[in-house]
Amino acid sequence: MGSAETIRILVAILLGLTAAAANVIGGLLIARRQWSRRYLKYFIALGAGFMLATALVEMIPESLKLRGDSGSAVFGGTDSVFLYVLAGYFLVHFFEHTIAPHFHFGEETHHEEISGAHASYAALLGLGIHTFFDGVAIASGLLVSTSLGLVIFLAIFLHKLPEGFTVASLMLASGQSRRMAFLSSAILGATTVLGMGLMFVLRGAVDEALPFSAGVTLYVAASDLIPEVNREPGIRMPLLVFVGVALLFVLDRFFRF
Repeated sequence: MGSAETIRILVAILLGLTAAAANVIGGLLIARRQWSRRYLKYFIALGAGFMLATALVEMIPESLKLRGDSGSAVFGGTDSVFLYVLAGYFLVHFFEHTIAPHFHFGEETHHEEISGAHASYAALLGLGIHTFFDGVAIASGLLVSTSLGLVIFLAIFLHKLPEGFTVASLMLASGQSRRMAFLSSAILGATTVLGMGLMFVLRGAVDEALPFSAGVTLYVAASDLIPEVNREPGIRMPLLVFVGVALLFVLDRFFRF
Protein backbone atom coordinates (compact mmCIF):
# COMPACT_ATOMS: atom_id res chain seq x y z
CA MET A 1 0.00 0.00 0.00
CA GLY A 2 1.50 3.34 -1.08
CA SER A 3 1.74 6.44 1.07
CA ALA A 4 -0.95 8.21 -0.99
CA GLU A 5 -3.36 5.33 -0.45
CA THR A 6 -2.58 5.28 3.27
CA ILE A 7 -3.30 9.01 3.54
CA ARG A 8 -6.56 8.57 1.65
CA ILE A 9 -7.68 5.81 4.00
CA LEU A 10 -6.75 7.91 7.05
CA VAL A 11 -8.71 10.86 5.64
CA ALA A 12 -11.68 8.55 5.03
CA ILE A 13 -11.57 7.30 8.63
CA LEU A 14 -11.38 10.87 9.96
CA LEU A 15 -14.27 12.10 7.80
CA GLY A 16 -16.39 9.03 8.55
CA LEU A 17 -15.95 9.35 12.30
CA THR A 18 -16.61 13.11 12.15
CA ALA A 19 -19.84 12.60 10.21
CA ALA A 20 -20.91 9.85 12.60
CA ALA A 21 -20.09 12.04 15.60
CA ALA A 22 -22.38 14.77 14.24
CA ASN A 23 -25.28 12.29 14.25
CA VAL A 24 -24.47 11.29 17.83
CA ILE A 25 -24.11 14.91 19.01
CA GLY A 26 -27.47 15.79 17.46
CA GLY A 27 -29.12 12.95 19.39
CA LEU A 28 -27.27 13.81 22.59
CA LEU A 29 -28.35 17.44 22.48
CA ILE A 30 -32.04 16.64 22.08
CA ALA A 31 -31.84 13.94 24.76
CA ARG A 32 -30.47 16.56 27.16
CA ARG A 33 -32.76 19.38 25.96
CA GLN A 34 -29.85 21.67 25.17
CA TRP A 35 -30.50 22.65 21.58
CA SER A 36 -32.95 24.98 19.87
CA ARG A 37 -34.72 23.51 16.87
CA ARG A 38 -34.60 26.94 15.20
CA TYR A 39 -30.84 26.72 14.74
CA LEU A 40 -31.09 23.21 13.31
CA LYS A 41 -33.45 24.61 10.68
CA TYR A 42 -30.63 26.85 9.54
CA PHE A 43 -28.41 23.80 9.04
CA ILE A 44 -31.21 22.20 7.00
CA ALA A 45 -31.53 25.24 4.70
CA LEU A 46 -27.79 25.62 4.21
CA GLY A 47 -27.39 21.90 3.68
CA ALA A 48 -30.22 21.74 1.15
CA GLY A 49 -28.59 24.28 -1.15
CA PHE A 50 -25.13 22.81 -0.74
CA MET A 51 -26.32 19.23 -1.35
CA LEU A 52 -28.29 20.15 -4.47
CA ALA A 53 -25.31 22.00 -5.90
CA THR A 54 -22.92 19.18 -4.98
CA ALA A 55 -25.06 16.54 -6.70
CA LEU A 56 -25.64 18.57 -9.87
CA VAL A 57 -22.31 20.39 -10.22
CA GLU A 58 -19.84 17.89 -8.79
CA MET A 59 -21.14 14.33 -8.43
CA ILE A 60 -23.05 13.86 -11.70
CA PRO A 61 -20.42 15.55 -13.95
CA GLU A 62 -17.66 13.53 -12.27
CA SER A 63 -19.72 10.37 -12.78
CA LEU A 64 -20.05 11.15 -16.48
CA LYS A 65 -16.30 11.65 -16.70
CA LEU A 66 -15.62 8.35 -14.93
CA ARG A 67 -17.93 6.40 -17.22
CA GLY A 68 -16.48 8.07 -20.29
CA ASP A 69 -12.91 7.38 -19.26
CA SER A 70 -13.40 3.79 -18.18
CA GLY A 71 -15.84 2.73 -20.84
CA SER A 72 -17.55 0.50 -18.26
CA ALA A 73 -21.29 0.43 -18.43
CA VAL A 74 -23.97 -1.95 -17.28
CA PHE A 75 -26.63 -0.18 -19.33
CA GLY A 76 -24.30 1.28 -21.96
CA GLY A 77 -22.19 4.45 -22.20
CA THR A 78 -22.51 7.59 -20.13
CA ASP A 79 -26.30 7.38 -20.46
CA SER A 80 -26.17 4.80 -17.67
CA VAL A 81 -25.10 7.53 -15.22
CA PHE A 82 -28.59 9.02 -15.24
CA LEU A 83 -30.16 5.58 -14.76
CA TYR A 84 -28.08 5.17 -11.60
CA VAL A 85 -29.05 8.67 -10.45
CA LEU A 86 -32.70 7.81 -11.01
CA ALA A 87 -32.29 4.49 -9.19
CA GLY A 88 -30.71 6.20 -6.18
CA TYR A 89 -33.45 8.83 -6.07
CA PHE A 90 -36.29 6.32 -6.18
CA LEU A 91 -34.69 3.87 -3.76
CA VAL A 92 -34.97 6.44 -0.97
CA HIS A 93 -38.43 7.43 -2.20
CA PHE A 94 -39.49 3.77 -1.99
CA PHE A 95 -38.22 3.31 1.56
CA GLU A 96 -39.72 6.56 2.83
CA HIS A 97 -43.15 5.90 1.34
CA THR A 98 -43.44 2.19 2.16
CA ILE A 99 -41.38 1.37 5.25
CA ALA A 100 -41.54 4.86 6.79
CA PRO A 101 -44.53 6.44 5.01
CA HIS A 102 -45.03 9.36 7.42
CA PHE A 103 -41.43 10.28 8.02
CA HIS A 104 -39.97 13.68 7.21
CA PHE A 105 -37.54 16.05 8.82
CA GLY A 106 -39.21 18.11 11.51
CA GLU A 107 -41.87 15.49 12.29
CA GLU A 108 -40.73 15.44 15.89
CA THR A 109 -42.92 18.50 16.52
CA HIS A 110 -46.11 16.66 15.56
CA HIS A 111 -46.58 14.21 18.41
CA GLU A 112 -50.00 13.19 17.21
CA GLU A 113 -48.39 11.63 14.13
CA ILE A 114 -46.23 9.29 16.23
CA SER A 115 -48.74 6.73 17.46
CA GLY A 116 -46.32 4.10 18.70
CA ALA A 117 -42.87 2.60 18.74
CA HIS A 118 -43.31 1.11 15.25
CA ALA A 119 -43.45 4.59 13.73
CA SER A 120 -40.24 5.70 15.38
CA TYR A 121 -38.43 2.50 14.40
CA ALA A 122 -39.68 2.87 10.83
CA ALA A 123 -38.27 6.39 10.78
CA LEU A 124 -34.99 5.08 12.18
CA LEU A 125 -34.82 2.55 9.36
CA GLY A 126 -35.61 5.23 6.78
CA LEU A 127 -32.92 7.52 8.14
CA GLY A 128 -30.54 4.58 8.34
CA ILE A 129 -30.86 4.15 4.58
CA HIS A 130 -29.96 7.83 4.21
CA THR A 131 -26.93 7.63 6.45
CA PHE A 132 -25.66 4.40 4.90
CA PHE A 133 -25.56 6.10 1.51
CA ASP A 134 -24.06 9.19 3.14
CA GLY A 135 -21.07 6.98 3.89
CA VAL A 136 -21.12 5.47 0.40
CA ALA A 137 -21.17 8.96 -1.12
CA ILE A 138 -18.25 10.25 0.94
CA ALA A 139 -16.14 7.17 0.20
CA SER A 140 -17.05 7.26 -3.51
CA GLY A 141 -15.92 10.87 -3.71
CA LEU A 142 -12.65 10.11 -1.93
CA LEU A 143 -11.94 7.23 -4.29
CA VAL A 144 -12.18 9.69 -7.18
CA SER A 145 -10.28 12.60 -5.59
CA THR A 146 -9.67 14.02 -2.14
CA SER A 147 -11.26 17.35 -3.09
CA LEU A 148 -14.48 15.69 -4.30
CA GLY A 149 -14.61 13.61 -1.14
CA LEU A 150 -14.23 16.71 1.03
CA VAL A 151 -16.99 18.58 -0.84
CA ILE A 152 -19.39 15.64 -0.50
CA PHE A 153 -18.45 15.27 3.17
CA LEU A 154 -19.27 18.92 3.88
CA ALA A 155 -22.60 18.63 2.04
CA ILE A 156 -23.52 15.62 4.16
CA PHE A 157 -22.11 16.99 7.40
CA LEU A 158 -24.47 19.99 7.27
CA HIS A 159 -27.52 17.76 7.75
CA LYS A 160 -25.96 15.29 10.18
CA LEU A 161 -26.89 17.26 13.31
CA PRO A 162 -30.54 17.60 12.17
CA GLU A 163 -30.63 13.86 11.42
CA GLY A 164 -29.50 12.97 14.93
CA PHE A 165 -31.83 15.55 16.41
CA THR A 166 -34.78 14.26 14.39
CA VAL A 167 -34.40 10.56 15.13
CA ALA A 168 -33.86 11.19 18.86
CA SER A 169 -36.93 13.45 18.96
CA LEU A 170 -39.03 10.84 17.19
CA MET A 171 -38.01 8.25 19.75
CA LEU A 172 -38.98 10.52 22.64
CA ALA A 173 -42.26 11.49 20.96
CA SER A 174 -43.21 7.80 20.63
CA GLY A 175 -42.58 7.14 24.33
CA GLN A 176 -39.09 5.66 24.11
CA SER A 177 -36.47 6.36 26.78
CA ARG A 178 -33.76 9.00 26.50
CA ARG A 179 -31.23 6.20 26.36
CA MET A 180 -33.00 4.76 23.30
CA ALA A 181 -33.19 8.24 21.77
CA PHE A 182 -29.43 8.62 22.11
CA LEU A 183 -28.79 5.07 20.91
CA SER A 184 -30.84 5.69 17.76
CA SER A 185 -28.58 8.60 16.80
CA ALA A 186 -25.53 6.39 17.44
CA ILE A 187 -27.02 3.80 15.06
CA LEU A 188 -27.20 6.44 12.34
CA GLY A 189 -23.55 7.26 12.93
CA ALA A 190 -22.63 3.59 12.71
CA THR A 191 -24.45 3.10 9.41
CA THR A 192 -22.51 6.03 7.95
CA VAL A 193 -19.22 4.38 8.86
CA LEU A 194 -20.55 1.05 7.55
CA GLY A 195 -21.37 2.63 4.18
CA MET A 196 -17.89 4.09 3.93
CA GLY A 197 -16.22 0.82 4.86
CA LEU A 198 -18.25 -1.19 2.37
CA MET A 199 -17.45 1.27 -0.40
CA PHE A 200 -13.71 0.95 0.21
CA VAL A 201 -14.04 -2.83 0.09
CA LEU A 202 -16.04 -2.63 -3.15
CA ARG A 203 -14.01 0.22 -4.62
CA GLY A 204 -14.27 -1.26 -8.09
CA ALA A 205 -17.94 -0.27 -8.08
CA VAL A 206 -17.23 3.46 -7.73
CA ASP A 207 -18.41 4.11 -11.31
CA GLU A 208 -21.88 2.97 -10.27
CA ALA A 209 -21.82 4.06 -6.62
CA LEU A 210 -21.05 7.74 -7.29
CA PRO A 211 -24.05 8.46 -9.58
CA PHE A 212 -26.27 6.27 -7.39
CA SER A 213 -25.21 8.35 -4.37
CA ALA A 214 -25.89 11.50 -6.37
CA GLY A 215 -29.49 10.34 -6.79
CA VAL A 216 -29.78 9.74 -3.04
CA THR A 217 -28.28 13.17 -2.38
CA LEU A 218 -30.76 14.81 -4.75
CA TYR A 219 -33.67 13.12 -3.02
CA VAL A 220 -32.59 14.08 0.49
CA ALA A 221 -32.01 17.70 -0.56
CA ALA A 222 -35.03 18.23 -2.82
CA SER A 223 -37.66 15.99 -1.20
CA ASP A 224 -36.67 16.01 2.49
CA LEU A 225 -34.85 19.26 3.19
CA ILE A 226 -36.36 21.82 0.77
CA PRO A 227 -39.95 21.10 1.98
CA GLU A 228 -38.79 21.91 5.52
CA VAL A 229 -37.38 25.20 4.26
CA ASN A 230 -40.65 26.00 2.51
CA ARG A 231 -42.63 25.52 5.74
CA GLU A 232 -40.81 28.37 7.46
CA PRO A 233 -42.19 31.93 7.13
CA GLY A 234 -39.98 34.79 6.04
CA ILE A 235 -37.02 34.94 3.69
CA ARG A 236 -34.17 33.94 5.99
CA MET A 237 -34.44 30.21 5.32
CA PRO A 238 -34.78 30.50 1.51
CA LEU A 239 -31.81 32.86 1.43
CA LEU A 240 -29.72 30.33 3.34
CA VAL A 241 -30.40 27.80 0.56
CA PHE A 242 -28.75 30.20 -1.89
CA VAL A 243 -25.89 30.70 0.56
CA GLY A 244 -25.41 26.92 0.53
CA VAL A 245 -25.24 26.91 -3.28
CA ALA A 246 -22.79 29.83 -3.25
CA LEU A 247 -20.64 28.02 -0.69
CA LEU A 248 -20.21 25.10 -3.08
CA PHE A 249 -18.90 27.40 -5.83
CA VAL A 250 -16.53 29.12 -3.40
CA LEU A 251 -15.10 25.75 -2.36
CA ASP A 252 -14.90 24.65 -5.98
CA ARG A 253 -12.81 27.73 -6.80
CA PHE A 254 -10.64 27.09 -3.76
CA PHE A 255 -9.88 23.49 -4.76
CA ARG A 256 -9.19 24.48 -8.36
CA PHE A 257 -6.78 27.15 -7.11
